[in-house]
Amino acid sequence: MATATRHSAARLSVRLPQALVVEYGYIFLAIAMRIASGPTANLSYVALAAYALTGRAQAIKALALSWLFTMLSPGIGAEASFATVGRFLVIGGAAAAVLLRSRLARGRPQASKFVFATVLLGGFFVIHALLFSPYPAVSVLKALSWTLAITTLLAAWLGLSGEARDWVAAELFGGLAILMLVSLPLIAMPLGYLRNASGFQGILNHPQVFGPTMALLGAWAASQLLALRRPGWPIVALTGVCPVLILLSEARTAGLALVLGVGVAVVIVPFLSGRRLTAMAPGLKSRRFVALASVAAMGLLLAGPGLADRIGGYLAKGTASDTLTEAYYTSRGRLMMEMWENIEAQPLRGIGFGIASNSWDMLIKRDPLLGLPVGASIEKGVMPLAVLEELGVPGFLAVTTWIFVLFRRSARTSISCLAVTLTALLTNMGDSTLFSPGGWGMLSLILLAWGATGSRSEKNVASRGHHEWY
Repeated sequence: MATATRHSAARLSVRLPQALVVEYGYIFLAIAMRIASGPTANLSYVALAAYALTGRAQAIKALALSWLFTMLSPGIGAEASFATVGRFLVIGGAAAAVLLRSRLARGRPQASKFVFATVLLGGFFVIHALLFSPYPAVSVLKALSWTLAITTLLAAWLGLSGEARDWVAAELFGGLAILMLVSLPLIAMPLGYLRNASGFQGILNHPQVFGPTMALLGAWAASQLLALRRPGWPIVALTGVCPVLILLSEARTAGLALVLGVGVAVVIVPFLSGRRLTAMAPGLKSRRFVALASVAAMGLLLAGPGLADRIGGYLAKGTASDTLTEAYYTSRGRLMMEMWENIEAQPLRGIGFGIASNSWDMLIKRDPLLGLPVGASIEKGVMPLAVLEELGVPGFLAVTTWIFVLFRRSARTSISCLAVTLTALLTNMGDSTLFSPGGWGMLSLILLAWGATGSRSEKNVASRGHHEWY
């Protein structure tokens, strides 16, 4: 019996690397298809949808890759005319994969309370859209796509074992680190500043996408630096490089989100988790953290006025504002005034989920076959105001409650989950993307779902004193 067990383990150890080679080979093929040409770029979304069907972990990674494919710089990859429909195809594939592996499919319906509450919130969005939206079809489809995406992600993360969850999280953050490394050479090339010739965008399509992406990676790295007794040198390097790249991107909200996300997480995690800060962040006493903090302090002293001028220019970003508040109002004031006028006019019912402040200016893309609205991009600068404007006071209270539960669950898992969750939410103070799974919002939804579905193994990672990459 023991011999058979050893033989089975040996066979498994041989199969597992082979399975990973096949899986990563398929991913690289899909990436190559996305870059090569227009027709293959369209087919790459079909490839992702097929990949999503193969498992819960693959569903999460397929959604992350669909975000990358959508956000890829036009100077790096060919244009994908099928992208709008392709994103829905990937979400559908991921949802089917999770549903087929759920207890519901086996005739034993049972759902997490938080997943059920999220479904109810999505149902509220749909009913509200049918009652109050000037474009019911647009609002309903936006509500359904968000609900399907976030519930799929929550259920997928919850369905993974602790070890599998940690592995997928390591792959995701490792993938963001690779994105950063591939982008670094573009700092010296015009291709890295393709959007506006000023802010650094790396291999992504906009500095305002690259900056928040680096903020999420930086929040994870900085919180890992605090959470691990012996953080690895890659973590230390990421913690130092990400703020520099955010500065180069000129994404002010991303920089503030990183600083506040990590800082607030350190302050409030003991209260929300019921555990001591030293237990949640033992890395505060590590030599590597002390060394990084010392180097940063010396750098600030040596850089002096030059760095202060650079940061001042970053915060002002092309305006004549003297303070951060003035700069924020200069860039977002018009949007905020438009939203506030609608709030005053319709404080209880709102203007409709996913509807622009000036609804007559909306450009609605429709599927040529069925005529269904598949895209209606809008610009909303501040997420809380956007929610209040679109859903009224009742909807605002419902969303606020959902968000509070979200980061309360994150705090009970780890300081890393809380820091990333707060950073993702704070990026919405400059560009409301929380309810936009078709754009940059997909990445934040993936990481918010990760933060809210923590495993026991993560809770104990600090006490084990690990110093691995993840």
